[in-house]
Amino acid sequence: MRSARNSIEITEVIEWRDGEQHRVSDYLAGEEPLEIRIGATPLTVTMRTPGHDLELAAGFLLTEGILERPEQLAGVRTVTNEKTGKQNIIEAKLTDSEYDSEQMQRNFFAASSCGICGKTSIESIRQRGLRELNPGFRVSPEVLCSLSDKMRGDQAAFEKTGGLHAAGLFTPAGELLEVREDIGRHNAVDKIVGWAVLNKRLPLAEHILLVSGRGGFEIAQKAIAAGIPVVASVSAPSSLAVRLARELRLTLVGFLRGSRFVIYSGAERVA
Repeated sequence: MRSARNSIEITEVIEWRDGEQHRVSDYLAGEEPLEIRIGATPLTVTMRTPGHDLELAAGFLLTEGILERPEQLAGVRTVTNEKTGKQNIIEAKLTDSEYDSEQMQRNFFAASSCGICGKTSIESIRQRGLRELNPGFRVSPEVLCSLSDKMRGDQAAFEKTGGLHAAGLFTPAGELLEVREDIGRHNAVDKIVGWAVLNKRLPLAEHILLVSGRGGFEIAQKAIAAGIPVVASVSAPSSLAVRLARELRLTLVGFLRGSRFVIYSGAERVA
């Protein structure tokens, strides 16, 4: 059985507790493939939790550099898969963006656990000519410490399944604007960025991004592409994420739990 939002499935399981076994119903996080196309040309396939698919596609195109500017996205729509009958294909229409479709197809295969494979070079990010992150942005330690509880309160699917990552977008005062959940944390970030693309909110130069789990390289590079100056995670960042953050002056915070956190880069923004 699948929920109406397609992000949660219900299945029968056997639970072992206190020496006895019971047959019970359990919730699972949904995971299905989504194909993203430029026009009719396939670009990539990503394993994602269904929901906010248009945002996911728009965010992916922006954060992976296929769109240099959000205005280059002329349209995005859902297409029904003729073989399966499912609506798991997204077609994007671009204006003046140029790309090598064969090269893109070789470089892009997204998996729910590892993010985008083949684009892990800091040099490749530097060469994209991304705009400088807002040097005047400031956030207080007290606001940072309040973010996790606020985002957790909006993680409806996680509360049922325990198997989804989340990304939350906040104002400098700690107001929660949007939360997106997905089995892949990089997809959750792309959904947030895609929301900003489709609602003409980029760059997100006055915002904070909070992600569940670790702050990996793919999270940092996607935030930088969206112009987000501060990224926080509830777990540790990776070494490559720290290197990227220090080079491109992203404020990167890890181990954000309760009243404690660790600043790995850009401490000047934490007022």
